[in-house]
Amino acid sequence: MKMKRSLGGTIFDVIKYISLILASIIALVPVVVCVLTAFKTNEEYAATSVLDLPHSFAYFDNFKIAFEQANMLRCFVNTGIVLVVVLAVSVLTGSMLAYVLNRFTFPGRGMIENLFLFASLLPGIAMQVTIYQIMYNLQLINHLYGYMIVLMGTDIISIYIFLQFFENLSTSLDESAILDGCTYFGVFFKILFPLLKPAIMTTLVLKGVSVYNEYYASNLYLQRPELKTISTALYTFTGPYGNQYNYICAGVLITIIPILVFFLVFQKQVYSGMASGAVKG
Repeated sequence: MKMKRSLGGTIFDVIKYISLILASIIALVPVVVCVLTAFKTNEEYAATSVLDLPHSFAYFDNFKIAFEQANMLRCFVNTGIVLVVVLAVSVLTGSMLAYVLNRFTFPGRGMIENLFLFASLLPGIAMQVTIYQIMYNLQLINHLYGYMIVLMGTDIISIYIFLQFFENLSTSLDESAILDGCTYFGVFFKILFPLLKPAIMTTLVLKGVSVYNEYYASNLYLQRPELKTISTALYTFTGPYGNQYNYICAGVLITIIPILVFFLVFQKQVYSGMASGAVKG
């Protein structure tokens, strides 16, 4: 009996590790190809396969060309402005909506929660015609603030993250503060909001990655070159006569650097936020 169990466990372990190795290879191959291609000259890229090593890893002209021709400095500034504004507003609106829905009882509360759930089931692409018409009529196209308004739309996932976290915060905190003469705004900003750090970190990570990588709305609503974000800058080297993939890959590596630095600096907060904020309750 023990032999059978031991054999079954060994087979399961073998299958598990093979699956993990295959999944790792599938995930790493595009990254490796991108790194190799970023260091190849135009002649090397045309004459070699994607997995061939470049002649030298000290060839940085592709990075210089990608950074300058795509005007990536300006794109980073635009993306940074969008990130700061959108994340600040999303955290505030999401946490305040969750506070109201969790702490107060009023007519229509259940309907509002159900509408949020229904909205999360609708594909965003299906509403783009209507959104574009609204943006056009309000003259918000080709304006950075118009693009930010689109991204600041209610983030359903963030609201539910905050709702789950509020479920684990005792209402006695609110009652004690109110008895001491604190207003509802004071209770939220002075007592509860500082306790939402794990949920805030979770929201910042999820929403931040989504905004940083967002391409469709950026390409649709920001058509002037000076308004490009970092996600649309990479398409500078695409065209009807072919794509310059060595420049594109160099640009991809440049865009990865800020996210990589952020993760390395704040990885402890990211892990604790994902563990405590997203699954609480």
